[in-house]
Order: sequence, then structure tokens, then C-alpha cells
Amino acid sequence: MSTASTVFRYAVALGLASMALYAGTGRRRDPDVTRKGARFLLGLGDFLMHWFMWVISPVERLALRLHATPDLFNLLGLIFGLVSGLLVASGELPLAGWAILVGGVCDILDGRVARATGVDSAYGKFIDSTLDRFAEVFLFLGSAYFLRLAPLGSVIVVAALAGSLLTSYARARGESLGVTCREGLMQRPERLVLIGLACLTDTAFGEWRGKPQGTLLCWVMILLAVAGMMTAIYRTVWISRQLRRSST
Repeated sequence: MSTASTVFRYAVALGLASMALYAGTGRRRDPDVTRKGARFLLGLGDFLMHWFMWVISPVERLALRLHATPDLFNLLGLIFGLVSGLLVASGELPLAGWAILVGGVCDILDGRVARATGVDSAYGKFIDSTLDRFAEVFLFLGSAYFLRLAPLGSVIVVAALAGSLLTSYARARGESLGVTCREGLMQRPERLVLIGLACLTDTAFGEWRGKPQGTLLCWVMILLAVAGMMTAIYRTVWISRQLRRSST
């Protein structure tokens, strides 16, 4: 058994134990998750999001005590996005998975710290969403390079990236015109979770099924491409209808 497989097994065991502890302590619900809603994996997604916020709450409290700023977490999220892309490109998938996870935590903490310290602003929202796109592009570029030798590998990753950017653009453009649409099958949190899990489990999956490295990541990219395009199309149609109704 490889080191990556062993580390992942221990991480899964620790995660399941923390879920049991969270459920046994009354399942404290996070206000941000309740306000935004959790659409990923239906009811299971709701539990996972509240649990995850509970897990990282000590980090949030420490950040507040140390007077860490939202800009710090935005910068860290960008750095980990770049690092994860480089790690994927070099074939270090398990390490890339952890980098994606840490970058995702930074992405969550920037907004929570901003709200907790009363510095939530238009600047913060702009820089947060923009740097998120940079980090995501780095990750997809690394994936395209890593999968370049797989059949249609780079094309699949480009399609997944296109779905990601179109999904984000449709929402941003709609909001600029006064229409908000957050619905869809594949949003940024879902994309990061799926890519991160694929990177963490790809090596173990390959050893188990006798598949070459990158097989699971490629399958996930196909899923992201299809679901991302469907989400972008749904948002485009929904926002168009709302705008047409408001203009009549």
C-alpha cells in the first residue's frame, strides 16, 4: 500500500470520527450555511457543510484572535490555487488534493472573517470572486497539462474550465442587471470538492482497479464539463426569462 493511500485512509477515519462527534454534540447549525443553503448532494450536502464549518471553527477563532485580515486569506487562497495547479501538472495528485482543500478553507475564511470584523465591502467581494477565478484557472491549467496524453484529456479539461467560467459569468452578469441566480448543479464549492477528492483518491483508485494515474481525475473532469455546461445554460435561460418579464 502506498504512502498516499495510507494517509488518505487515516484522513477518512479521522473525518468520520469527527462527523460522529459533531452529530453527538447536537449538530450546531452554521448561520452562513443556513442562509445560503447547501445544494450539493441534497440532504447529505447540508450535513457536510454544517459539519465542515464546525470543524474549521477553531481556525476561524484563532484567525480572529490573531487579527488576520480577509486579504491575507484571499492571498493564501490564490497561492494554494497556484500550488495545486503546479502539483497536479507534476503528477503529485495527493499533495494537490490537500492544497485544494487548504485553499478552499482560505476561501471560506476570508468572507467569514470579513463579516465577523465588520469589514465586509464591495471591494472584498470583488477581490474575493476575482482571485477565486485565478486560482481555479491555475488548477484547470495544471490538470490540462497532466492529462495531455490521455485520450482527449486536454479537451475535456478545457470543456470543464469553460463550464466553470460560463457558470460564474452568467451569475455575475445577471447580478449586474439586478437578477440573482445561484442555482445549478455545479458551482465552485462543488467543483473544488470533486477535484480535491479526485486528486486525493486517484492513486488509491488506480492501485485498486489497475488503472493508470489520472483516470479518476479525468472522469471527474468529464462530470464537471457536462454539469458545468448544464448549469451555465440553466442560468442563462432563467436569467433571460426574468429580464424579459421585467421589461414587459
